[in-house]
Amino acid sequence: MATQKLGTEVRQEQIAEATLALIAAKGVAKVSVAAVARRVGVVPSALYRHFTSKDEVLDAAMEMILGRLLENVDAVCAEPGSPVEHLERLLIRHARMIRQHSGIPQILLSQDFYLHRPDRRRRVYAGIRAYLARVADLVSNAQKAGLADPTIDADTVSVLFLGLIQSPAILEQMSKGRFDVEAHVSRSWPLFLRAIRPDKANAS
Repeated sequence: MATQKLGTEVRQEQIAEATLALIAAKGVAKVSVAAVARRVGVVPSALYRHFTSKDEVLDAAMEMILGRLLENVDAVCAEPGSPVEHLERLLIRHARMIRQHSGIPQILLSQDFYLHRPDRRRRVYAGIRAYLARVADLVSNAQKAGLADPTIDADTVSVLFLGLIQSPAILEQMSKGRFDVEAHVSRSWPLFLRAIRPDKANAS
């Protein structure tokens, strides 16, 4: 039973990743179950063993994105280092995630994805808010450790942090990969760090 469950989870992840790749290439409206099946290397009937419709396939891609955002936070927090170092590693992970899955901005920002599905908009908003809350926790921990300005609002900083990747992600998608997200965030990180550090750190 355990082996069968693992196989199902792996296949569903493959399907979700194939869906993101197709979205990056053709847009949400052009994705079909048959196209996803071809991308995975299976016949459509095999895909229907896991998902009953295109809507379910798109939902799976959405849930994979939201899940990985939080998994990235868990991963960096499990590593040694300060809260500020965790924030930097999280930003790098986020950039790599966008680089590997350029369909992410399209699926999250596409009106086609939300058409007749207000529940999806609510789900994505809730997922991003959960991610921002975790980022705000890291900022608060940095403040407690004396590594960030105690007067700044952690929730506001979390949105600023998200902005370090959101616009570059859109540019990466529009340029079909020519805009280097990872290189950009490596350059923008020192600016972000300068903005949140306490005055004594800036003075040094």
